[in-house]
Amino acid sequence: MLQRIQSIYLFLVFVIMGIVSLFIPLWTNGLNETIMVGHSPITAILFGGSAALSMISLLGFKNRQRQFVMNRLNMILNVLLLGLFVFRSLTVSGEVAEAISEKGIGMFLPIISILLLVLANRAIKKDEDLVKSVDRLR
Repeated sequence: MLQRIQSIYLFLVFVIMGIVSLFIPLWTNGLNETIMVGHSPITAILFGGSAALSMISLLGFKNRQRQFVMNRLNMILNVLLLGLFVFRSLTVSGEVAEAISEKGIGMFLPIISILLLVLANRAIKKDEDLVKSVDRLR
């Protein structure tokens, strides 16, 4: 059923990680160059993998357990992406007072994605509990 609330959450994750991330800068380095997702193959692969996992999970709505596990894997992928961003922001070398890099809103996209995936998993768990309770009554 595509009309469930977790489908909306998963679609939002797909839109954020697959489409919005292409247009929002991750950070601006000291030379005033805007760094986007496509500038680094690792970030592009992680963003694309997260978008693909959310779409596969969205289309696999008939198997709630597999959907739940895929969302967990997507959360792990987003935590890796967030760790990559933290590592990158902490190991910036050669910054001087005149040329300081600025973090962009794109660095927060994995956090938003993780929150939406947690909400989707909570809704999947509620659906699973509802089905189990109905099965007990039969």
